Amino acid sequence: MLGFLGATTLMLVAGAPWVLPAGGAIIDDNFILKWKSSSESVSNVTFSADYQITGMDNWIKLPGCQYVTSTECNFSSIKLKSVYEKIKLRIRAETGNSTSPWYEVEPFIPFQEAQIGPPDVHLEAEDKAIIINLSPPGTKNSVMWAMDSSSFVYSLVIWKNSSSLEERTKTVYARDKIHQLSPETTYCLKVKAGLRSPRKVGVYSPVYCINTTVKHHLPSPENLEINAENRVYVLKWNYTYENVTFQAQWLHAFLKKIPEDHSDKWKQIPNCENVKTTHCVFPQNVFTKGIFFIRVQASNGNSTSLWSEEKRFNTEMQTILFPPVINMKPINDASLRVGIGAPKESEDKSVNQLYPLIYEVIFRENTSDTERDVLEKRTDFTFSNLKPLTVYCVKARALIENDRWNRSSVFSDTVCEKTKPGSTSQAWLIAGILSAILLFPAVFYGVKVVSRCINYVFFPSSKPPSTIDEYFAEQPLKNLLLSTSEEQTEICFIVENTNTITTIEETDQIDDNHSRCSSQTNRDSGVYSNEDENSGSKIGEEILRQAAV
Repeated sequence: MLGFLGATTLMLVAGAPWVLPAGGAIIDDNFILKWKSSSESVSNVTFSADYQITGMDNWIKLPGCQYVTSTECNFSSIKLKSVYEKIKLRIRAETGNSTSPWYEVEPFIPFQEAQIGPPDVHLEAEDKAIIINLSPPGTKNSVMWAMDSSSFVYSLVIWKNSSSLEERTKTVYARDKIHQLSPETTYCLKVKAGLRSPRKVGVYSPVYCINTTVKHHLPSPENLEINAENRVYVLKWNYTYENVTFQAQWLHAFLKKIPEDHSDKWKQIPNCENVKTTHCVFPQNVFTKGIFFIRVQASNGNSTSLWSEEKRFNTEMQTILFPPVINMKPINDASLRVGIGAPKESEDKSVNQLYPLIYEVIFRENTSDTERDVLEKRTDFTFSNLKPLTVYCVKARALIENDRWNRSSVFSDTVCEKTKPGSTSQAWLIAGILSAILLFPAVFYGVKVVSRCINYVFFPSSKPPSTIDEYFAEQPLKNLLLSTSEEQTEICFIVENTNTITTIEETDQIDDNHSRCSSQTNRDSGVYSNEDENSGSKIGEEILRQAAV
């Protein structure tokens, strides 16, 4: 009910009766103005009303509300440019030559005050279903709901006529079918319309009753189910009879919202005509992105079943996202460059290309359980400031951006790669190589000198002169620097002028560390040098020469 008249009184001049405006109502395109009179005894009282639309300076007589003798009037014939414009009303009482002052009503917007009336209902019966056809509220050329005729949502209440306790409430389209009913049974129902935005709830229609028909000899397929597998859809259903064929059809869901007959809009599904199995397979490109309805019918020769219950099918809910292909390679400064590519399974017409995607990337060091989880819109990005010469692993999955169903692919295979040496490591490596090159000659020379010293001390290579060496056959000459626990016997010789050499054996203890030799006529002893074999030979020759003299 409208409140645009409030509870303010309207008084006539010269003692005329009080008139109390009670309010009014707008249902669909019907505009009703109502009021009350405080004195029923006054005769020949009429009422008149004017209206004014925002932006107008003059008042215009309200059609259907001039010199009205009753306490209400219908001004549905008013010509409004828009039901969203503000309108003002004023009303006064008249009797004879007397009139009351005008009473102005608070401005109101017709669409905001309007109520939704009941829809028109038409029913058809099947054995286990009732076909319902609804006409939207308002007239055929409704002004009030001209923008909303396809936006109505219809709520239906149905029950068996024999038991009103078994009520079912469901939302239906303007052209719909109510399934899961019993044959040869009377059902009653009522329907109301509503709008979601702005939120408005209408009033119920009158109750309609209808009888379902006798059970059909060839039943309809039941329990339709559709699933996406790779790049195809698989439609399945249940059926108990054998030796029958099936066909399946589809319809755009938006056509259901248009209040008209759309039976000729159904289309045949490829690969689902005259099939003998209770399933059929068809390519995904049959359907574009959107919502559809699917139905199946059975045939046996010239006999056909009624259509099955329609299955609502949302391609977005059935979409399969394939995991992306990951490529990772090392670049300079211990960084890894990651590339994300389309999966091979979708190269023909990538399902992933139909939606805006983002990628969840899991990145970690190979020897660590700590993971970095990042979201990337880019398909080419870099992980920087990593450890040099370290193995890192990455995997990713695709997600549909801003998706209310949070659809995603499975994770890709894990890819691992080793980083290159960083700039600091490279500098140290170069410095180490240069140092090794510079130090090698010095080290080589030092090793050579030490080796010669060791060989000189511990492993002398020189021998006594050959003329003397024959006298030392019994006991080899050993380096005096070497110690031994055995008693050493050293053979010495004396050179005399008589050209004879007398050999004397002298035994020394190891702790004396030297030999004593005595000479009779000559103090020169047989001293030889360990320099080399040539110098030793020369000394021996000199000794022999002196002895000969």
